[in-house]
Amino acid sequence: MVCFAYRSIHIVALGSECPGGVGPGEEPMSQGQLQGGLLWSYLGHGAVAGGPDESSFSNPAFMEYTSRVFGDVTVVVQDCPSWDLLDSDWASVRSVLEQADILVIKYSVNDKLAFQQVRNGYAPRLRPLLRHWGVPVILVAVGARLNDEGPPCTCPLCASDWSSCVPHSEGLQLSRDLGATYLELPSLNHVFVGRYFGSVLEYFMIQCLKQKAKERPEKKRGSKLNEPRPPHLEQPARLPPIRVEESSFSQDLQWLLERGIQFADVAFYSGDSGKELGWGHAAVLCAVSPYFRQLLLGPKARDRPVSRCACRGDGRGEGGPPSLLSTWDGGLGMEDGSRPDGHLTGRLSRLVVKDPLLCLCLWETLMFLYRGAWEWEDLQEAVGEKLKNTLAVAQLMERIRSFLGRDKGTRDTTNARAVQLGPQSLVNLFNSPLYSDVIFMVQGNVLPAHRAVLVARCDVMAAMFSGKYAEARSRVVPIHGVSSDTFLSFLEYLYTDTCCPASVLQAMAVLVCAEMYQVKRLQHLCEVCVCAYLQSMPSRELASTGISVIRLLRRAKCHNAEQLYVWLLHFIANNYLIFSHKPDFLELSEEEREQVERLRWPSRGYLQELSEYQQRRRKLKKSRCLVM
Repeated sequence: MVCFAYRSIHIVALGSECPGGVGPGEEPMSQGQLQGGLLWSYLGHGAVAGGPDESSFSNPAFMEYTSRVFGDVTVVVQDCPSWDLLDSDWASVRSVLEQADILVIKYSVNDKLAFQQVRNGYAPRLRPLLRHWGVPVILVAVGARLNDEGPPCTCPLCASDWSSCVPHSEGLQLSRDLGATYLELPSLNHVFVGRYFGSVLEYFMIQCLKQKAKERPEKKRGSKLNEPRPPHLEQPARLPPIRVEESSFSQDLQWLLERGIQFADVAFYSGDSGKELGWGHAAVLCAVSPYFRQLLLGPKARDRPVSRCACRGDGRGEGGPPSLLSTWDGGLGMEDGSRPDGHLTGRLSRLVVKDPLLCLCLWETLMFLYRGAWEWEDLQEAVGEKLKNTLAVAQLMERIRSFLGRDKGTRDTTNARAVQLGPQSLVNLFNSPLYSDVIFMVQGNVLPAHRAVLVARCDVMAAMFSGKYAEARSRVVPIHGVSSDTFLSFLEYLYTDTCCPASVLQAMAVLVCAEMYQVKRLQHLCEVCVCAYLQSMPSRELASTGISVIRLLRRAKCHNAEQLYVWLLHFIANNYLIFSHKPDFLELSEEEREQVERLRWPSRGYLQELSEYQQRRRKLKKSRCLVM
């Protein structure tokens, strides 16, 4: 509850709610007229003419009276019914307005001439001052219109009445210009004045009192003699950040295109000369491009024809792109099975490039597809430097868009994307048997994978599948020491460049797997996940959880998660009162315990000062009791 004691509110009222108002040279309102006014009617019988001091009556144009609201809040009202005072004594009016907490502007809806004078002459002078001072303004229209709004009647009487009344729209527009709250009161009875006008005025009075309470300087509790001051508790130290490397997904697939010929299973040849143009990987091409998926797999992957062109007949498939490539299996004279280097691959496919522009820029096109099929501007610049012909560049870009399933009429090279690719270009290959050439057996579960993706994304697997190891010549590779779910999450990162463990323990398990296969970025992402899960726990859950943060610290140190290790030490120190009471706190080494004690929050010094403060308070309380 807000305390309103010893507070006052200054309200300034301008204008008259009566038709005609107070003209130039006329006397201000009499006592009877004052008591029939809007604000006097709201304040009721408690209103008393006169101000809190005699100096407030220096300007006779302002009728001043006081009252009390909310029990003990003094309201001082200065009411000026004549607008002519703004012309004759603007300086005194401005000084009164500067001290106002609330401004009330009144007019009669049946005095349109006076309203127009206010709107055109006085409102423009008040507008900049009110915006500068930030004083709440209430614009009140009093009276019932003789012919309320709408199209005027044709009879002379109604037309004259309509022209003499102030429409609602004009009053509302004036309130918008002044930044005021607009009210209409058909009469000054207790319903409209007390409930309607009074509720709005009381709202602004309460807001004014709250603002004054904030600005009022608080008394310092420690200013009393012999009153002990509580110790100041510093904020806990900020936890160290976990740094994660930038994604290398595009660079990894670029490396696969440039140096992964050992695992290539697609060869490109020129349709004119028969010259070899390059190598590729069917799994990557099919994942990125629907065109290559149709070309290499057809309706059924297991029932491919000996010779097939992707598009037949009139040079087009069923709604597909023009004939650019055709394929023949075993076109290099090699049988399915072992490659000359002795490593297993799938079926070797030969693609004949029929389009001359694509022959010239095949390398740039494959680089674009391997890097995620989103760097359109770089592709256009690269092919432009090679072709040196704007029309040829446009034609080639159109054909590359056809690889991604875009309509031929699409011209915007920056937005012409079939799907959101980039790091998600291989998402369809994850845990899919499509062009799979290796199977991981984990806890009895079969997890299909693709050697080309694995060697591009993981150095350990590149050495495992490229060297003289059993895994290089075996299609089935058993995995030990890792759960099926953990290894599946590890593979998911290799294919999608994302990691979303469901819990702290799963994040730690994936972290261990990432450390085993030396994938640093995945390890750091798991560290971030662990930190995020622990920070999201409230103190009560942190005290009762079955997760041992001390053992997480041990595992982080054991598996070279240095950032997580340092972060957990700071986390234990910041929650010292929780972890110091747990039995596994004793498992910390002497060096770790020293560091936690040095960083602990709250510190020993603060606890000592708090104990001394509480002792002094108890002694002071006892001494006061003895005096009583």
